[in-house]
Amino acid sequence: MRIGIAADHAGLVLKEQLKKDLRAAGHEIVDYGAHAFDPADDYPDFVALLARAVAGGEVERGIAICGSSIGACIAANKVAGVRAGPCSDNYSAHQGVEHDDMNVICIGGRVIGYALAWELIQTFLAARFTAEERFTRRLQKIAALEKERHN
Repeated sequence: MRIGIAADHAGLVLKEQLKKDLRAAGHEIVDYGAHAFDPADDYPDFVALLARAVAGGEVERGIAICGSSIGACIAANKVAGVRAGPCSDNYSAHQGVEHDDMNVICIGGRVIGYALAWELIQTFLAARFTAEERFTRRLQKIAALEKERHN
């Protein structure tokens, strides 16, 4: 799978570790930054690049990492077509995809350790949208909200 990944300074170390294991698992990784530690950098700069790539189909799924996961999630969801969710448990990592067609997982680099982050990402990548009528209907309502917001 072609996966995009982005992190600010608070997620940089975790991002670099995850990239190695994702590549070892056979995934193609596109890194949207940060590429060096800078405590003054801002997560929206990197997450916006990732979110646009997901929305534009350049990558199939995205991984956004900041200190708590919340800021990255807020920034990613500002891009139409992105459905990002903060995850710190396995249920959310697969249910977000299965029911909500989540295409960006947001991880808190200061909240969870590497082992859990790797487990959540594997769960996220293995999950598929079920496309049941009720879930599709809900996504159509979200798409309508995005159009409303961008007009």
